[in-house]
Amino acid sequence: MKYLFLIFSVCILFISCSPNVAKIDNSLQQYFDSANVTGSFAFLNNQMGDITVYNMLLDTLRMSPGNSFKIAETLIGVESSRLIDEKTVLKSSGNPVLDSVSLKEAFDKNNTDYFKALAQKIGKDTMAIWMDSLKYGNMNIAPLDSFWVNGALKISPDEQMGMLYKIYFDKLPFQKYAQQVVRDLMLKEDNTLFKLSYTTAPAISNKNEPMAWIGGWIEENLHVYFFVCVVQSYDTGKDLEATALQITKNILAAKGFFKGKK
Repeated sequence: MKYLFLIFSVCILFISCSPNVAKIDNSLQQYFDSANVTGSFAFLNNQMGDITVYNMLLDTLRMSPGNSFKIAETLIGVESSRLIDEKTVLKSSGNPVLDSVSLKEAFDKNNTDYFKALAQKIGKDTMAIWMDSLKYGNMNIAPLDSFWVNGALKISPDEQMGMLYKIYFDKLPFQKYAQQVVRDLMLKEDNTLFKLSYTTAPAISNKNEPMAWIGGWIEENLHVYFFVCVVQSYDTGKDLEATALQITKNILAAKGFFKGKK
């Protein structure tokens, strides 16, 4: 049972990790170097309460969430009844292209237009209330239709880790159903050996450099482990979302995952 493993509250209250708490693992740099990108990786072993971080400076640096904000926006959308479930289509959005796009399709494909339309339906006041409840980064939501992609809103990978932890354990100030909707959207692989949940999203770094986020968790033998990875590169031809996913899977494999033995 996942609730048996609430042992430590390391990095779960949106408080940045520090070198005194986290183990710094510079050996993980090899995975970024081999992909010709820079970035950071954080890993939380919930069973033991251990945090491992590569590139602490970046892990605790606030930056644009880009489309990874869809996680928080989905929570707010469900909580405010603008979204019902993963099949929700934003009818009368003012964008006819969205008339056949479901939440799941928008979430999986990082459909910015869908989430811009959703933000308008949520409204500034409601968005502000729930962003404050989440304590999501710097909570800057101006302008309403683009704050998460234009660099106004900023959050650190460490803070994203805290939010993911709370979503998994139903610890956010939202109804449990809203958190379940997000968990269902993030589940990508489910077999007898492990369950892997994550989402990837493009963004722009503080240096106006293309970047990508990946965040999620892996479950094996009733244990859960959380991860957040950020990759950056000036190579505009590189698929950074795919790169971030591959780096994450390579690191998890090196840690012994995907075999059902953790």
